[in-house]
Amino acid sequence: MPGLRMSAMNVGPLSCDTNLLVAFAPGHNDVPTTAAVFEHPKHGVVLWDTGINDTMADPARADDYWGAPVRAAFGAQGFKRDDAVDRQLDKLSIKTKDVRYVVYSHLHLDHAGGMSYFPDAVHVVQRDEIRYALWPDPWTRPVYCQKDFKDIRNLNIFEIEGDLDLFDDGSLRLVKAPGHTPGQQVLIADLPNRGRICLAADTGHQRAGFESMTPMPWDWSTGAMTMTRMHMKQLERSGVPLFFCHDADDFAKLPSGGKYWD
Repeated sequence: MPGLRMSAMNVGPLSCDTNLLVAFAPGHNDVPTTAAVFEHPKHGVVLWDTGINDTMADPARADDYWGAPVRAAFGAQGFKRDDAVDRQLDKLSIKTKDVRYVVYSHLHLDHAGGMSYFPDAVHVVQRDEIRYALWPDPWTRPVYCQKDFKDIRNLNIFEIEGDLDLFDDGSLRLVKAPGHTPGQQVLIADLPNRGRICLAADTGHQRAGFESMTPMPWDWSTGAMTMTRMHMKQLERSGVPLFFCHDADDFAKLPSGGKYWD
């Protein structure tokens, strides 16, 4: 029987001032939004994050969906319909109905936008995250798009608290990693031939910011983020490579475009 394998997808190309990703950083950055699809030999297709909703590819509706200031600030004007996660899966010959589990790092608008594409899946999210996302603090409200959650009460939501070995076989392990949001989690995958890797979500928006412990302006708690980053640094020292969602160099190292790691 073949083992676990994975491929990455850029489900939300963005172009923004670097200081929106790392506080006070100069310059401008074109960044990916990384999702991943795993094929588990026993449990089927598992999706890590769902990217940006396809509405953002329609100029007539995009400003209303996120709000024009947010769309402009994060440079989502380059997002095309083929960038959305359902089309990306099509390129891998995976249909949305084939996805058995959708696992969310957190529920910001660039991670949970494709939630409604998967009505038949089990949706795995930290309890702290789903509750906060539906009633965020005013200052974090712009990065939680309530339109993404229009079908949330009709979905099979699996709320978890803390760390979880998803299939109790060590293949996909979720580790709660709060800071960027109350219920952010990272995913440690154990690939049969490559070994363990960590999809570290928004623990760092750019690797330089992660290394210097500089927060991102919309980090929910800089104190919690500091503790999470210390945990992640130790994970990396132990030999588990980290891949951040919005770091272009990290995305370039991952298999994509029909390539897989196993």
